[in-house]
Amino acid sequence: MLQTALAFNGTFTAPHREAAYAGRRILDEGGTAMEAMIAAAAMIAVVYPHMNGIGGDGFWLIHKPGKPPVGIAACGQAAGLATLQWYAERGHNTAIPTRHGEAALTVPGTIGGWDMALSMVESNNRFTVAELLSGAVAKARDGIAVTANQSICTADKLDDLADVHGFAEAFLIDGKVPPAGARMRQARLADTLEELGHNGLRSYYEGDVAKVHSTFLEQNGSPLRMEDFSRYEPREVTPLAVRTREGALYNMVAPTQGVASLMILGLFDRLKVEAGESYEHIHGLIEATKRAFIKRNGDLGDPASMASDAQTWLQDQALDALATKIDMERALEWPYRPAEGDTIWMGAADRYGNVVSFIQSVYWEFGSGLTCPQTGVFFQNRGAGFSLIEGPNQLQPGKRPFHTLNPALAELSDGRVMAYGTMGGEGQPQTQAAIFTRHARFGMPLQEAITAPRWLLGRTWGASSTNLKLESRFDPLLVDKLKAAGHDIEIIAPFSDLCGHAGAVVLHENGLCEAASDPRSDGAAL
Repeated sequence: MLQTALAFNGTFTAPHREAAYAGRRILDEGGTAMEAMIAAAAMIAVVYPHMNGIGGDGFWLIHKPGKPPVGIAACGQAAGLATLQWYAERGHNTAIPTRHGEAALTVPGTIGGWDMALSMVESNNRFTVAELLSGAVAKARDGIAVTANQSICTADKLDDLADVHGFAEAFLIDGKVPPAGARMRQARLADTLEELGHNGLRSYYEGDVAKVHSTFLEQNGSPLRMEDFSRYEPREVTPLAVRTREGALYNMVAPTQGVASLMILGLFDRLKVEAGESYEHIHGLIEATKRAFIKRNGDLGDPASMASDAQTWLQDQALDALATKIDMERALEWPYRPAEGDTIWMGAADRYGNVVSFIQSVYWEFGSGLTCPQTGVFFQNRGAGFSLIEGPNQLQPGKRPFHTLNPALAELSDGRVMAYGTMGGEGQPQTQAAIFTRHARFGMPLQEAITAPRWLLGRTWGASSTNLKLESRFDPLLVDKLKAAGHDIEIIAPFSDLCGHAGAVVLHENGLCEAASDPRSDGAAL
């Protein structure tokens, strides 16, 4: 059984071992959590390409000792050409395509986030970009060992992706799905990362890489152009916050669903549940999730298009009123339209007291699938999350789409700092709530809190049903009680990818660092 990793000079957790090793190497050499995260973000883009890449977006929450947490929203805006008319002229009046060039309509933001995070390192001995990316460059050039997760995912999605420009050349071997253990080299991606190391991360948006990408995207039906790349800037933001009996909880601002994650925990706090793993614990979190998702689905989008600031949703009066609607005896009926998503979350704590919660994504598996042969970069399809009908998430040039991504961080009342998160689209707020309440409220050891059986309300990872899915390790008596309350339950595998690839790090006041990773992933906590 996995054990919580403990150390005094830093910990790192990631859903792929190579990324955890890359982050830990920087920590061992005296680097900060921010620098370690950049090294790991580059590495995981190489070794876990079905889940994320440098053609996607990223979000950061950063705790520095003695300072308020800060966030980095590294999500790209919609192209200047991405109008309702532009899509209507191409026959798309009801929905934006999810694959090919028309799906690649937002600027990839994650590299800009790396750049901003590096600027926040307060050290005269800061690592260079080339040093941070060197491990990923070497791994891409030498070749990765394809994971079973990647192989299965590629096979499952091949019908959608096989004919997308550049995909087969980059992610198939001799025209076939690579089996687990196959060596996959990504020489062009290695060249791109090496160029970014030499010319700086901003060159991704203003240099030769940007020029190659803008030409390629235009030739393959995307509305993105060079001026969209050059106009892009990540944003430093003040995270959303809510206070519970455990302390101050933080998450990312709109257009991410971070507010929903905080609403769930704020609502659950008001239910005053005292026993972990009880019916009241699981049912209470599920019903809080439903109330938070109803608000999210109706009102969340680009902040400029929202009727109210998401922070107001977390005010005591708003949460008090919503909590009164939760019935602890009966399940609320639950038809809704969920979102898909594929993502990685990683966490780091260093010897200096910095803690980072980071998430990076291309939205669906392999994003749009559109892969540039000259650079090895494939582009996200995050813009497919825009709506073509009126509402806060309606497509508009320069607008940012609704994001499932939301890294979480908490400053606990006893002085500990906890960073936690997961991939999993709709499941992200639910898994966060499970891990946080198990560890911070009910005292379950960190690794046990992540390993314990989880649930998913709705669908993710291509599942078609929207019922409540429970891993088979739950107590049958608890399952029966949930059914009796009206939950439509489906039993899934004991350790299911449907329930995400989670992780967490905890920094104690005395400098002790804890880290835990998910047995559902290919990761490690070091």
